[in-house]
Amino acid sequence: MPDSSPIRVGVLGAGWFASRRHCPDLKAADSVELAALCRRDEEKLKQMAEHFEVEHTFTDYREMLESDLDAVVICSPHSLHYEHGLAALDNDLHILMEKPLTLVPSEGRDLVQKAQERNKVLLVAQNPPYWIHCRFLRQLVEAGVLGEIESAQINWMGDAQAVFGAKPLPDKLPGVVPPTNFRRDPSLNGGGYFVDGGSHLICELLWSTGLKAVEATAIMDDAEWDLRCALSLRLDNGALANISAAANSAIFTKRQRSHYFGSKATLSFHGFPFDVFFQLDGEESSHVPDDKLPPAPNPVGNWIDCIKSGIGPELDGETAVHIVEILEACYKSARDGARVSIPV
Repeated sequence: MPDSSPIRVGVLGAGWFASRRHCPDLKAADSVELAALCRRDEEKLKQMAEHFEVEHTFTDYREMLESDLDAVVICSPHSLHYEHGLAALDNDLHILMEKPLTLVPSEGRDLVQKAQERNKVLLVAQNPPYWIHCRFLRQLVEAGVLGEIESAQINWMGDAQAVFGAKPLPDKLPGVVPPTNFRRDPSLNGGGYFVDGGSHLICELLWSTGLKAVEATAIMDDAEWDLRCALSLRLDNGALANISAAANSAIFTKRQRSHYFGSKATLSFHGFPFDVFFQLDGEESSHVPDDKLPPAPNPVGNWIDCIKSGIGPELDGETAVHIVEILEACYKSARDGARVSIPV
């Protein structure tokens, strides 16, 4: 493809989240054409096409993937990621995959391997690589400023019940079309909240510290379809990490607190929006202003840069698969009431 040619992108699963995040970013990107949209609901598909001024629409994903495209954004239900990713690679397309990569680690590993064999970019849209506070933490870890990570605590509280079908959708919701109800079905979603939003919290821990998990213990309110989860992980350096999430908080505003305790210093995030606090051993905690935090691309921008230049994505395939391994162990632990080794 000549450098002057726009990258022609289709969106598979052109729904609520794509209308909020990826489609606007694609429309704003240089040398990119949002060329096609696909979803089964014809009325909502028409709304999306009119809003984003897209001429070509499809209700059959195979037809879209076989059309004149260079790349595809996949925003389908989690259980379909492998099927849709495999079909995209078979049609020689670059992929931006909504998180998580897959629900089964072996399927995720297969997609990563096939993308490498075909020299195609496979980027998984987990948030932490594109959050400036996580990039700052990663810089400190890599520079040795924190020392050895000894413990980590991540807490997320919010009210996401509406998008999980646990209560009615609000009258006003950002996005061109409302969300579908696939997250209410564990066979499509792969679980409840933790497989969805919790994957970002796992990614924060792994991507920011460079560590891996070797054992998981989890408690959930429902091990098939959860809204609350507490996960403890033993990391490969011997440290213990705890991740706690509740998607049915009485307070709608998102609240996240992350604390990373190193052998030399401590870093804490308070959000949303995020404030960053740094504490060197023996000193007072100090606020880190935003202008001291490193800039971050968005997933679409990173993906397009990778396609154009051949560089690797911010989140490597091995880490994306490891997130799936941890999710699998988390749900197994909650069901069995036991510690689970990773990989399962």
